[in-house]
Amino acid sequence: MSGFLFVVPPLVGHVNPAVGVAARLAARGHRVAWACADPSLVRRLAGRDAHVHACAGPVPGVDGAVRPPGLRGAEALRFLWERYLVPLADAMAPGVHAAVTDFRPDVLVVDQQAFAGALVAERLGLPWATSATTSAEFAGAYDGLPKVAEWLRERLAELRARIGDPAGTADPRYSPHLLLVFSTPELIGPQAPLGPRIHYVGPSLADRPAGPGFPWERLDPGRAKVLVTLGTANADAGDRFLAECRAALRERADRVQAVLVDPAGTLPDDDPGKGDKDVLILPAVPQLPLLGRMDAVVCHAGHNTVCEALWHGVPLVVAPIRDDQPVVAAQVVDAGAGVRVRFGKVTAPRLGEALDRVLYDRVHRAAAARVRTAFRAAGGARAAAARLERLAADSSGRRAEEGR
Repeated sequence: MSGFLFVVPPLVGHVNPAVGVAARLAARGHRVAWACADPSLVRRLAGRDAHVHACAGPVPGVDGAVRPPGLRGAEALRFLWERYLVPLADAMAPGVHAAVTDFRPDVLVVDQQAFAGALVAERLGLPWATSATTSAEFAGAYDGLPKVAEWLRERLAELRARIGDPAGTADPRYSPHLLLVFSTPELIGPQAPLGPRIHYVGPSLADRPAGPGFPWERLDPGRAKVLVTLGTANADAGDRFLAECRAALRERADRVQAVLVDPAGTLPDDDPGKGDKDVLILPAVPQLPLLGRMDAVVCHAGHNTVCEALWHGVPLVVAPIRDDQPVVAAQVVDAGAGVRVRFGKVTAPRLGEALDRVLYDRVHRAAAARVRTAFRAAGGARAAAARLERLAADSSGRRAEEGR
């Protein structure tokens, strides 16, 4: 039996992929614990009995961690790092160190944006694996942007000097021991890096809390069905886009039924909780089971949403907003599994045209099916857990040899 400490930022899209891996390890008899700045979030996603070590750190939407909705491109990246990721690492480091001291893990499983986990592991000489919950940085995201790449390296070097081993050399985003990527080259493309420590395991999907009841009885078997969602972190930026989506979908209500997720309540609704006469509008939905009923997805190109849709073989209309989303959107288009539109300028007619293409063009559906086949063959949580077990066993063997 080995011990695995999962170090995650308080972000739904980064916790969810780890949940299935942690559950698989626990089911195989291993000790599992978490370190996070928002223990309630981990328990909501991983189960109320999850063993969580609380860390300090900013939670999105609170205490200055609110990113202006209009921020895009390099400025959005700068805000993310300077106002969130780096302060989060500094704040989490003492809590991660305390969790290691208390839990005594054999391996740390560190989200690629939870830099504190990697740097504390490095300082303590413990093996750690990267949980890569987005594949953007494995697809040449900063190729052609040397100044941006250098700026990021400088921020990480400063962080290492404060909380890591000053003599360390590993990039905390990429473990030298094991790198688990929750995607496959069939989506990432030919630029997906290869190496003995890099393993593409595909999406890690696990049962999630049911949440509010979904009106399954209202789904019409006689019409194609489309899910519209901007994920959990983009509610502040989506009012215009969602309104254009609703307009496009209303025009197709004779043949298309839409489920539109509007967590911020930006769209007026004469029938709250049930939707207007043409579009079912809800603040939240059970996304995984719902995707099994969908024929297309319109989304922001968030990595989790894209991978969950393609795991079900559902083609996409992607409208990236910021961060890694433009890179993931390009992966979808290059794979042939969807169509890209401009988030800030798209109109209802253009959205409707894109939606018609993914619904009725067999090329996109066939491409989505190819990615689905690759995803399911990659093994997901099962494959990730097996790799982590091997890392723990190898590390234990090395310690035994050194102790002789």
